[in-house]
Amino acid sequence: MFGRAPRRSDNSKYYEVLGVSKSASQDELKKAYRKAAIRNHPDKGGDPEKFKELAQAYEVLSDPEKRDIYDQYGEDALKEGMGSGGGGVHNHFDIFESFFSGSFGGGGSRFRASRQKRGEDVVHTLRVSLEDLYNGTTKKLSLSRSILCPKCKGKGSKSGASGACYGCQGTGMRVTTRQIAPGMIQQMQHVCPECRGSGEVISDSDRCPQCKGNKVTQEKKVLEVNVEKGMEHNQKITFEGEADQAPDIITGDIVFVLQQKEHPKFKRKFDDLYMEHTLTLTEALCGFQFVLTHLDGRQLLIKSNPGEVIKPDHYKAINDEGMPNFGKPFIKGRLYIHFDVVFPESGVLSPDTCRSIETILLSRPGKSSSETNLDECEETIMHDVNIEEEMRRKDQRRHQEAYDSDDDEPNVHRVACNQQ
Repeated sequence: MFGRAPRRSDNSKYYEVLGVSKSASQDELKKAYRKAAIRNHPDKGGDPEKFKELAQAYEVLSDPEKRDIYDQYGEDALKEGMGSGGGGVHNHFDIFESFFSGSFGGGGSRFRASRQKRGEDVVHTLRVSLEDLYNGTTKKLSLSRSILCPKCKGKGSKSGASGACYGCQGTGMRVTTRQIAPGMIQQMQHVCPECRGSGEVISDSDRCPQCKGNKVTQEKKVLEVNVEKGMEHNQKITFEGEADQAPDIITGDIVFVLQQKEHPKFKRKFDDLYMEHTLTLTEALCGFQFVLTHLDGRQLLIKSNPGEVIKPDHYKAINDEGMPNFGKPFIKGRLYIHFDVVFPESGVLSPDTCRSIETILLSRPGKSSSETNLDECEETIMHDVNIEEEMRRKDQRRHQEAYDSDDDEPNVHRVACNQQ
């Protein structure tokens, strides 16, 4: 074919680019290319040169004839024209798009569309209770949005044709001038009123009877918003491609931003819960117990240890009674109880009264748990905590986790749309 044996050259570069061995199967090549191409796609902030190298390597190694030549003689043999079609990559985007559209349900079309103009996202606030975030819930919301007219498929006309607007010559914008002083003219640009910026006009007789030539109609849609256990205030739940549609525009997303309502009993900080509880001096010195209704309706029996004295501004912690961890709801934080001790009002105590204090302290007020069947309550164990040290340790751990994380959008939860 060449009159001489081709010169041998490097035959390992393409395998190294894809991160596979020379014995890799076609399935392994596909998986390696898919993972690397998505990570390095220019539309996703990747390296264009790396993306081009990946496409070139995959084009050669996915073709049995080219791969055989490459394995025997290396890259230079392909450049010299051995093998059908030569060794040049026609278009690295085409390779990516044809690969994904053929194997992964139109993924290439999604990346191709990412270079088009994109519609705006629609953002809604969704108010949720702390109980919703603790237990998880599903909320059905009815929304109205614009969709491409199903009758004319977004063309606006019965025939599917339209003409260029005479008022703006198809640009969608008109320029007007006015004289503001001798020798001074001001130019102003504004949306063409005849075509409303579309650059197209449709004759009255050809207008679509359903959308009246507007190309879009209104649709009522029900979205099921799944609030998962452990989600946080300001966390986003995204429905991709569910915003208003428009011709030649990539449909934006509908984004729900969670807004937690204030709770009368509990305060939340990350995966921990905090609450305040007031004790009388007698309870602080002689012991206490009370029943706490948790966010899931369980009754917890909270009680001090025998002979334990609770000081004012004291904290206790109960393990595994905080908030569920988002994504791992079986892991829960801690419940911290901050105790406030109410002292008797100041006054002058007589010697007889002082001698009677011991007897007086033994007379306790009625317990809040007296009306609850204690057999139905869950026993709890409280631990002493140094709250300042706890907060310092937790902040250090969260800063380290944030540093280690490589997630681009850690607070965005993307879901599929469940319609009703």
